[in-house]
This record gives sequence, structure tokens and C-alpha cells, in this order.
Amino acid sequence: MWLYPEVRTLGEFIEYHARSTPDRRALVWRDRNVSFAEYDAVANRIANGLLERGVEAGDRVGFLGLNSPDFYFALIGTAKTRAAFTVFNWRLAIPELAQLIADSGARLTIVERGLEDMWTAALAACGRTIETIWIDEAETLDAHFASQPATKPELFISEEDTAIQLYTSGTTGLPKGVMLTHGGFNRMRLCEHLEPAFQWDADDIFINPLPNFHLLSIGIAFQCLYNGVAVSIVRQFDPATVLATIERDQPTLLTLTPTMIQMLLDHPSAAGTDFSSVRLTLYAGSPISLGLIKRAIAIMPGKFMQFYGATEHGGAASILRPDEHDLDDEAKLQSCGRPLPLIEFRIVDGADNEVADGEPGELLIRAPAITSGYWNQPEAAAKVLHNGWYRSGDVARRDAEGLYYIVDRVKDMIVSGGENIYSAEVENALSTHPGVGAVAVIGVPDPRWGEAVMACIIPKPGTALDENSVLAHARERLAGYKVPKSVTFMDSFPLVPSGKVSKKDLRAPYWESVGRGVG
Repeated sequence: MWLYPEVRTLGEFIEYHARSTPDRRALVWRDRNVSFAEYDAVANRIANGLLERGVEAGDRVGFLGLNSPDFYFALIGTAKTRAAFTVFNWRLAIPELAQLIADSGARLTIVERGLEDMWTAALAACGRTIETIWIDEAETLDAHFASQPATKPELFISEEDTAIQLYTSGTTGLPKGVMLTHGGFNRMRLCEHLEPAFQWDADDIFINPLPNFHLLSIGIAFQCLYNGVAVSIVRQFDPATVLATIERDQPTLLTLTPTMIQMLLDHPSAAGTDFSSVRLTLYAGSPISLGLIKRAIAIMPGKFMQFYGATEHGGAASILRPDEHDLDDEAKLQSCGRPLPLIEFRIVDGADNEVADGEPGELLIRAPAITSGYWNQPEAAAKVLHNGWYRSGDVARRDAEGLYYIVDRVKDMIVSGGENIYSAEVENALSTHPGVGAVAVIGVPDPRWGEAVMACIIPKPGTALDENSVLAHARERLAGYKVPKSVTFMDSFPLVPSGKVSKKDLRAPYWESVGRGVG
């Protein structure tokens, strides 16, 4: 049943291939190829160096930096110490980053020199002093720990140890550290191994331009590495760079959000790029339009597969398989597919009773890789984890064929360009503006990003409030992608009988014209 029965932990993913195929490519970085043997040796040196610095089981080792080999080395090196690798989002505003640092209690953090000002300001904002290992092009982690032994530390790693901690926000706007265990990652690989739609070839190479603080990036990369597939690292998503990397590396596998696909195809270099090596493009973050998928298939003549997932359940929970991409059925392209093997879905009403096919309800998910909880927030975890099921907060329905569709988001989450933006988080930031009396944030249609953030504001009486002032206030407190793209001023908000703001009615005028349900 297991592809590699002896593999239990993230470190052992790499160790297995270092033993069996030591010269096989693991990482591709510009003109450098890193073999599995080299990857394992560097990770061992990092692990020994971290242990020498006092890192212990259960500690958090942070990372703040863009995509590079150092990120992959640090992740596996930390995994060999029984500490949890905690990835910080380098796109955050300083107050947001400070909040994550304070919550994590990180014992030590690896930081890129280019982000020194950001890191120093965030530490000052949260009043913390944290041991920092600085890295840059000249002082890489493998150089930093070159004097350490390349042998594996003599340390037993439990499958239930937290391997990676990623931060996601909830409806309160407070960050939550999602704890993902070694065993969870391994069991996720079993779900994928049992899925016939996933096929791996000895010469496969995967291009990863996704941001490293997302599970989408980490999950796909380690799915590939587990199967012995090389990962070509792109520093950050940029259409020209990705297209040039496709030309250079001739990848067979690619993962993008629909927005990224559109940005690639819109770039002037796309018409002359040779996509013939790409046999499978996986996409996630939002459904894809019929026009975009037709355009993509015309230019990128491989297969396409969509998947739906969340950080809390460790990877893809469902996939719309390549043979289910029916270009004559646009409605089906809006589906998130069917669950992977060993993963179960239920759609329930407010009393947790299952609803009939075609009826909307909250999507519950049971999977072998469900998070062990939220770091320091057991009460928040108890609200979404019950008897092995995860309450997704997404409203979904199932059709007669067994395909699932995400209808709406209970938590009023906005998906813009593949980034999850929680309305309450933006509302909290805008509410501190002295001229704002009340604020409600919604997602509205956007041809490029899928959804754009709109702030609906009731000014305080007697206040002269303008859009520029509101946006300037937001930029000081929020990451750029969370800042509203537009502001509309109102005298009052529509309310439901309980007195709460009816976001359904706020959204309706914008979405009715594009045919999306707003219930």
C-alpha cells in the first residue's frame, strides 16, 4: 500500500532517495543542480548546527525569506531536530508580522538580509529578541553550517511531532498557527499514491514559483520530492521569469493559480514559449473560467487538473481530474471535483444533518492529514475540529454525479489572485481610522484577480472622509494584497433580522451580473 514503507517523517523523504538514488536531482536553482545526497548532507549539517545552538523538541524555528535552496534545506534540517519549521509571510505589513512572531514564540529564525529592515521593525513592534541567522547569496545556510558533521543526528522523530507550522487567519482576523505533523504529511502522500490521476516519471521536473509560506507551495513540492521528482525553484512568481524557466528547464509539471495562468498567457513572451514539455498543469485557489481554460489548452497543450484544499487538512482534499475537464460543460469546470482516496466529505445543515444532493450546506472534511490543532489556541481548534472532522467554513453542494462545488464562504473569505483574504481582518484594520464609523468588506468581481477587496464604509458624522485617506491607512497596517482595491461610502448597511450586516445584499449588485450566487 505504501510506496516507501520505511519512510515516516519529512527528513526520511530525502534520506530514502539519498540512499537509493544519491545522484538523482532533487533541487534545481538557476544553473545549480542539488542531488538528493547533497540535499540530505546539507540538511544534516543544519540540523546538527541547530541542535548545537540549543534547539529542542517542540521549539519553533522560523524562516523569513523568498524561495531559494536555503528554504528547502532549512525545512528538512529543522525536521531532523524535532522542532517545528515556522514559515513567516514576507508579504505582510510590519504589525501583522509582529503578531505572528509574538504568537510563534520562535526560538531562532533564519532571515534573508534583504528583509532585515522588516524583521528588525517587527521585532521592535512585538518587543521580542530572537536569535537570528542571516542568509544571503554569499552566506548561504550550507556555507554557514559547513563545519558541522553531515551525519544524521541521533534523535528519534515522532510521527506526531509538528513538522511545519503555517499561519492562516480566521474570521476574528487573529492569526492561527496551523500545526502539521510528520505523520500527517506522510499519510497525505498515501492518499495521493492511491489516486490514479497522479502519475510520476523518472525524468519529471516540477517548477515551483509559488510563495513558500503557503501550503500549496510546500505540499506540491514535497509530493514531488517524495516521488523522486526534481523541484526547479523560482524565487517568486513573475511571468517573464517563469516563462524563461520553462524554456530553460523544460519542466513536465507546473502548479499555478488561475490568476497566474492568466498572467502567463497575457505576457508578450508566452506566444514564443515552448510549453511542449509540460504534461500536467495543476491549478488551485479558485475555479477557472471556460474562456481561460480553453485559451490555456490552446497554448499549453498538456493536461489540466484542479484541486481544492486548505492548510488545516494538509493538502488537496479533492481534485477535478483531467478527464473531468469538459470544455463543453462550463458548469463542471466550476467543480472542485471529488475527494482523494481515504478522504471523506459531508455537507451538513446548521444542525449537522446531511443535506440532499443539490442543496447547499457547510462542507465537513475527514482526512488522514488533518491538523493536530492551532498553536496556543485550543479553543479556536475546538470550533473547527470535532470527532475527526474539520469544519471548512465553506458552503458547498454535491451534484448527482458526485462532483462537489464551493458555493460561498461561511467566513466571508475573499480569494484574490489565489490569496486568501479574510474580510474581518481588513475590517479590523480599517475600523481604527478616526473617520470610519462602520465598515464591511466584501469581494467583488475582478477580471484579473478573480475577486477584489472592496470596503463599504459609513463615515462618522461630520467627518469628511475620502478614498485616499482610507487606503493610506490600510497600507500602513495590511499586506499590499489585502488593501482594498476600491472604497464605497454609504449612509447605512442592509441588515438581517438579528441586526448583523447582510453581506449577501452588499455583494448582490456586483455579482448578479456575472451569474454567481450570493446567498
